[in-house]
Amino acid sequence: MEEFIRRCEECNPGEREFIQAVSEVVKSVKPVLDRHPEYREERILERMVEPERVIMFRVPWVDDQGKVQINRGYRIQMSSAIGPFKGGFRFHPSVNLSILKFLAFEQVYKNALTTLPMGGGKGGSNFDPKGKSDREVMRFCHSFMNEIYRYLGPDTDVPAGDIGVGAREIGYLFGQYKKIVNEFTGVLTGKGLKWGGSLIRPEATGYGAVYFASEMLSTRGETLEGKLCLVSGSGNVAQFTAEKILDLGGKVVTFSDSNGYIFDDKGVDRDKLAYVKELKNVRRGRIREYADKYKEAVYFEIDPAADFNPLWNHKAHCAFPSATQNEINGKDAANLVRNGVYVISEGANMPTTPDGVDLFIDHKLLYGPGKAANAGGVSVSGLEMTQNSMRLSWTREEVDNRLRMIMKSIHGACVEAAGTYGTPGNYVNGANIAGFVKVADAMMAQGVV
Repeated sequence: MEEFIRRCEECNPGEREFIQAVSEVVKSVKPVLDRHPEYREERILERMVEPERVIMFRVPWVDDQGKVQINRGYRIQMSSAIGPFKGGFRFHPSVNLSILKFLAFEQVYKNALTTLPMGGGKGGSNFDPKGKSDREVMRFCHSFMNEIYRYLGPDTDVPAGDIGVGAREIGYLFGQYKKIVNEFTGVLTGKGLKWGGSLIRPEATGYGAVYFASEMLSTRGETLEGKLCLVSGSGNVAQFTAEKILDLGGKVVTFSDSNGYIFDDKGVDRDKLAYVKELKNVRRGRIREYADKYKEAVYFEIDPAADFNPLWNHKAHCAFPSATQNEINGKDAANLVRNGVYVISEGANMPTTPDGVDLFIDHKLLYGPGKAANAGGVSVSGLEMTQNSMRLSWTREEVDNRLRMIMKSIHGACVEAAGTYGTPGNYVNGANIAGFVKVADAMMAQGVV
């Protein structure tokens, strides 16, 4: 395994996030490879870490001042072993090849866990929608789609939204795709309800993370009722994580953005949550404004140079990291443990560094890794694809019930796989093994392709 990781590092120099994701999976699936030598003989793992296709292209567009701007676009088509490539577009200055390859690699296993026939992919651009006018965003999205459309299709690759890609961006992307190919197909998910979208899609990732936490708690005969919860982020995932926590009787005391976080000892109620949604989704403001409006809340700036995040240093029962990758390091994990947190359900992708993950596992916490806990978003994207294919729409209750059942099934698959391979209660191993075996068996059946 060490030699395998070394070769990956040589083939993917400087791709820190991608190597981190691969290392976690390799560590988990070693017992599977030992028990099934045919996977080694067919070099399944070596094939899994190589994308089927990497697309990189320039995106020229004109800003409101008439100046030409250039960004870089990507699409990583990682694996189509069990279905068409599926994974979001991310528009953020931090986007690079390493981050997208890690997200695409994670997406393969996440999608395999959902029980739906979807492969894994990811894409995006280093374009930053913040501070841009609607017209500028539209011109960028149209230019982006002018290049990527030829690699997409309802049976080929079906992207969705991610950080920086919400309903506005999906609308512009879909409109340009429809114009170019002259077809109204379900090629993007996260669409508006009036033109092919699905109910519960905006809520799905946050709801799913809470449903997964609820399933983990049920193994100890507990519920979320009365639990004190730390939530990072203040975007779509964080908002609907908080909403579902409130539905199940928990108490949310934090939100954050890239500058800092608020701590509200009295808890975020429905009215306060509605304010956060208006602040972030409509006015695109900063979370510090929450503390200006609600005097019981305190705002703390986050020092990017600090070696820990103070948001994770409050007493609580549950933590829902819902912002970005590697937001919880070893010191943060130690602070969470010291402050009584024993449930961690990841709404973001790979938000915990390897030393933090090891600490959670060593302390036998209920730790739901992102590829399992945040699979609700792609699950409802899959349900949107189904509705598009059938030319119908399901009710909110039907989609929500299907989402809850999928999250219950994912939890059960993780528990079963972890127990089968000798690490009961280890959701990291369970998620990696269950996803790996499903994809590996499909690859074995299809031959060397």
